[in-house]
Amino acid sequence: MPWRPNFSEIALLVYLACIAVEFALVRGGKIKGVYEPRDTAASLGMVVGNGVTTLLMAGLVLAALTAAYDHRLFTLSPKNPLAWIALFFLDDFTYYWFHRISHECRFWWAAHVNHHSSRRYNLSTALRQTWTGELAGTWTLWIPLALIGFPPGMILLQQSLSLAYQFWIHTEAIDRMPPWFEYLFNTPSHHRVHHASNPRYLDRNYAGVLMIWDRLFGTFTAETSAEPPEYGLVKNLDTFNPVKIAFHEWAAISRDLIRARSPLEAAGVVFGAPGWRVGDDSATSRGIREAWRRGESLKL
Repeated sequence: MPWRPNFSEIALLVYLACIAVEFALVRGGKIKGVYEPRDTAASLGMVVGNGVTTLLMAGLVLAALTAAYDHRLFTLSPKNPLAWIALFFLDDFTYYWFHRISHECRFWWAAHVNHHSSRRYNLSTALRQTWTGELAGTWTLWIPLALIGFPPGMILLQQSLSLAYQFWIHTEAIDRMPPWFEYLFNTPSHHRVHHASNPRYLDRNYAGVLMIWDRLFGTFTAETSAEPPEYGLVKNLDTFNPVKIAFHEWAAISRDLIRARSPLEAAGVVFGAPGWRVGDDSATSRGIREAWRRGESLKL
């Protein structure tokens, strides 16, 4: 039987071709950017693991969305253009909160942190995806969309389209888009801020496609030429091993749980903000930003 690639497979082939082109242009000095072979290999290793875990969890995710859809409030047809417009906005709104929670709750951060672990920012970084997101239940935020009445296949396709859009914004080759585009949409400039560990930029710009949610909920910060982004984590990893990248924060949570002195502290270790300690939030993103505003620096 001849191979007929699906949307995800076609998208991956396009992504790899774009990475190859960007790599060649960067190495030829034609565009801005940095590629480090070990870092790129780690990102490609991460996308392989992501594909495996996504396939293993696909049945559960689809079953949950289908069960919710069976109890839907309305029946929304994929043949209706208005249904797609509504889904676009609702999916993007859901993505904003999934992304924000993934930075503000350590349990979901453990599944998301690998995407921020690269100290380089190029198209290969977009493929540095989670191995544990489905296991952590990050997909559950989309269940209300099925309850509203969007078919599961429609939801999953819209998610794929949103992620496809987000691929091209992982680059230093594009400085700014036209002002109207920068205002409305997520761009390389806005997403460079999101991947930066500078206190000014830390945990800002959670957008998927639209920047309206960050502007509405107070999490927007513009990139400034006076302070170039420093990519990576507040405390960077000293490894290019995809397995360690995928599981290092889960291991850290386990160690902190063993040391927890009470159920309340254990809950804070798992569900509090990354960096949280009993009576001390100086190592959280909020604490780091507050110290920066006071002109202090934090040593972790």
